[in-house]
Amino acid sequence: MAPSSAGRTLTAASAVLVLAAAAGCGGFGGGGSSPGGGGATAWALTGGSEEAFRTSFDSWNEANPDREIAVEWFANDAYKEKIRTAVGSGQAPTLVFSWAGGTLADYARSGQVQDLSGQVDGATEDLLPSVAANGEVDGGLYAVPNNQAQPAVLYYNEDVLADAGVEPPETLADMMEAVEALKDEGVVPIALAGQSVWPELMWIQYLTDRIGGPEVFQRILDGEEGAWSDPAVVEAATAVEDLVEAGAFGDGFGSVDADSGADTALLHTGKAGMLLQGSWVYPNMASDAPGFVEDGLGHTAFPAVEGGAGDPSNIVGNPANFWSVSSDAPEEERQTAVDYLNEQVYNEEHVQSLLDLGSVPPVAGLEEEIAAQDDPEHLEFTYGMVRDADHFQLSWDQALPPAQAQELLSNLDLLFLGELTPEEFAAAMDRTL
Repeated sequence: MAPSSAGRTLTAASAVLVLAAAAGCGGFGGGGSSPGGGGATAWALTGGSEEAFRTSFDSWNEANPDREIAVEWFANDAYKEKIRTAVGSGQAPTLVFSWAGGTLADYARSGQVQDLSGQVDGATEDLLPSVAANGEVDGGLYAVPNNQAQPAVLYYNEDVLADAGVEPPETLADMMEAVEALKDEGVVPIALAGQSVWPELMWIQYLTDRIGGPEVFQRILDGEEGAWSDPAVVEAATAVEDLVEAGAFGDGFGSVDADSGADTALLHTGKAGMLLQGSWVYPNMASDAPGFVEDGLGHTAFPAVEGGAGDPSNIVGNPANFWSVSSDAPEEERQTAVDYLNEQVYNEEHVQSLLDLGSVPPVAGLEEEIAAQDDPEHLEFTYGMVRDADHFQLSWDQALPPAQAQELLSNLDLLFLGELTPEEFAAAMDRTL
């Protein structure tokens, strides 16, 4: 799932945006020239928490002119392909931005990122344990969270729902009724960036969890034979099929792109009633449509499924994004990266930068800081989701090994397009185990 974005398609079509973090720096990352001296390199994403990252790197570079970190910035989809190639070829930047999960496990087990155990206590000591644990592989610590917790939230346009006479759905049955009412009003019931594919993951994940609980996906992660054909997965895929056939996502969802913010634009321009997206989209909405965010944006948890075994407090998404340190970087660069992690990640300035963007850092005991913000409602809601969740499930395309994750995206796209039945989807995924 997506950004801080976490877009999940491996096909890159987005343009690359480049910023030299310090004047006079030549190349960037492992493929370019070293920044020289004790400096280091980093690759990061545009959008989402970009401004907080920029502030953090600027602060480090100002305080450490002989150990500057040069940063290259990428749109989400372009980055996903480039970083895997760079890490695999030994040309990664010193600081590797990731989503943890299966890809991190591959990096760690291949010796491509450094074991940071005992070296980065300054960056991890105040973190919510469930988030920090995502950086661990086989008992070692290979990644440190670097931005906000990112649960998938059901956003809605308060005016559009009110005009249709519906309340935010509390159950799947409520959602199906809301779809019909919103269609009658001539709006897209639920915005969905189907062209990007990865936003579709949130639907199959939440539905599977609400129906069968987190144990269903754990069996898939464990590689149990036939795990994708679990009745909960098939029922969730059937619910997806029902939503598509009911017109929940409109007729043109396959041409809506997430990287460009086309799905959020449908919501804040009143052309759609609801949107299931990661909380990473909130900063962009606050920038693009501040009036709507202040007066017209609502948010709620994903609906329960009647008779389902999953706890309604369960959430899916990305516990955070993460920094790892490339094992292929020179020792001096790796030390700069470790020092940066200890001194800059979740220090007071970084936490406040994230809060100012409307993002919630996964740091314990932030209730007072959040309440002091000018508009704390969204922050309090998101922080509460993360703090109180019985289970926080990592996006499937990040939790799974990369090859299986790509098959998941391909088959899920076919399910949403009506080219695979729920049973065919499950059978196709069973063949990846």
